[in-house]
Amino acid sequence: MYQTIGFVTAGALVIVLAGVTIRYTGLWFRGWVTQVGISLPALVFMSLRNVNPTTIVDAQVMSVQAGLPRIPNNQLEAHYLAGGDVQLLVRALIVAHRARIELNWATAAAIDLAGRNVLEAVRVSVNPVVIDCPDPVSGRDTLVAVSRDGIQLKVRVRVTVRTNLAQLIGGATERTIVARIGEGIVSSIGSCATFREALENPMLIAQRVLRAGLDSQTAFELVSVDIADITVGDNIGARLRIDQAEADIRVAQARAEQRRAMAVARRQQMIALTVENTALVVLAEADIPPAISQSFRAGNLARRARQTSLAKDSLSLFPSIRIA
Repeated sequence: MYQTIGFVTAGALVIVLAGVTIRYTGLWFRGWVTQVGISLPALVFMSLRNVNPTTIVDAQVMSVQAGLPRIPNNQLEAHYLAGGDVQLLVRALIVAHRARIELNWATAAAIDLAGRNVLEAVRVSVNPVVIDCPDPVSGRDTLVAVSRDGIQLKVRVRVTVRTNLAQLIGGATERTIVARIGEGIVSSIGSCATFREALENPMLIAQRVLRAGLDSQTAFELVSVDIADITVGDNIGARLRIDQAEADIRVAQARAEQRRAMAVARRQQMIALTVENTALVVLAEADIPPAISQSFRAGNLARRARQTSLAKDSLSLFPSIRIA
């Protein structure tokens, strides 16, 4: 019985060793030929750690053949377990190494784990891309700006950018670049004294935008800003002046109407005051007959008449004196 158990155990060990040999010998031999230097137990332990040894070996072979500095296996395994694309990362490092772009393992791994395509980022850094401003997706064909003399200009801009690998993590995207370029173009045209200044030398506008440092805190670096097309639009200044003149006319009319209404109200007030004074005169005239009657009854009028006659007789002696 013990012999049977021993034979079964030995057979199982032989089968396990045969399976390990069949599975890992090819990878080990490939690594040995390419001077990767991954031992057979290390390949077995990769599988035990839930790491695909084929992926690690392929990545190491690519890096060694490309002349990259040796990447430790534990870093490759850690990046694999973190959900990163090891082979894509190594290809990005190879492209950066051949293009003489400074890119280390830590930065590349962080870019990959952040969800960015690190290989595409390196390619854009090597081969800059052109961005249309405004973005056609926004539904606008041109940027609209107004010079200081009130003339509207419609501009289409093409911006050449390349990836800034140092700020790729946390840096702003293409939409921010497009928005900043649009803002810079509008500001530059707005600083022109006349629209002719912008039409004569569009390069001045592009240079102002480049000097403004609009690519700060973004994942891209501005290479060039080119004015693709610039056309003259409406005379916004004249339209605004016309609207202002119409508004002034309406204000003046409103003030004139206010003064007319006040004059009409004053006229009605004077008419009412005249009627009131006329009524007072009538009332005063109505008091005259009773006063005369009262004077007759009291004899005041006869006494006054005699006094007046005596005064005239006395004054006849003095012609120079007159009775008031």
